[in-house]
Amino acid sequence: MTVDIPLDIEQFLGCKTPEAWLQLAASRVPELLVDHAQCEKKAASSALQLMFRYPDDEEMAKRMSKLAREELRHFEQVLKLMQARGVADRKQTAARYAAGLREHVRKGEPDRLVDMLIIGAFIEARSCERFAALIPYLHELDTELAQFYRGLLESEGRHYQNYLKLAEQRVGGGSAQSGREQVFSERIEFFRQVEAELIASPDEEFRFHSGCPV
Repeated sequence: MTVDIPLDIEQFLGCKTPEAWLQLAASRVPELLVDHAQCEKKAASSALQLMFRYPDDEEMAKRMSKLAREELRHFEQVLKLMQARGVADRKQTAARYAAGLREHVRKGEPDRLVDMLIIGAFIEARSCERFAALIPYLHELDTELAQFYRGLLESEGRHYQNYLKLAEQRVGGGSAQSGREQVFSERIEFFRQVEAELIASPDEEFRFHSGCPV
């Protein structure tokens, strides 16, 4: 079974998930589920943090509120899978992926907000890409999980688009439209390279967004 990754996401990301990570993930499903559950909680938390930090941004609040609810529903679904399999949830230490992206966030506004939204777009796009890439590996080994991940593709793709649209609308800098578009394109390309390096480089930890296994 093959699942096509949405073309816009494939073009947005700077690299594909390494095959070595996919093979490892398919062989370590309990650990994959634990970190997936953590990712859903963190995604909901990140959306809520944006709402609290920027309370006057009504459009973002509306989109982030809906996103947080969806992420928590996904967490509940992952938790249900874990409980049915006897997999206990547990606290995870901070992984390098999100921290590696966020260390490049600019300080002033609206630059900080734009960077955080761009990072959100990359995290959601990578999640979508990994769900799609994992399905063929899980199809014979774990049909239930393969079907579950197929069901998440649409929402993850929508989340990526929401983050990206919000980021583009909030770019400051040059007064001309062409100037804003240039700034936005440059930040996208910058984080594309950072994200691709985190995914393709050796990583001693195994996480849902970890790099190439050592």
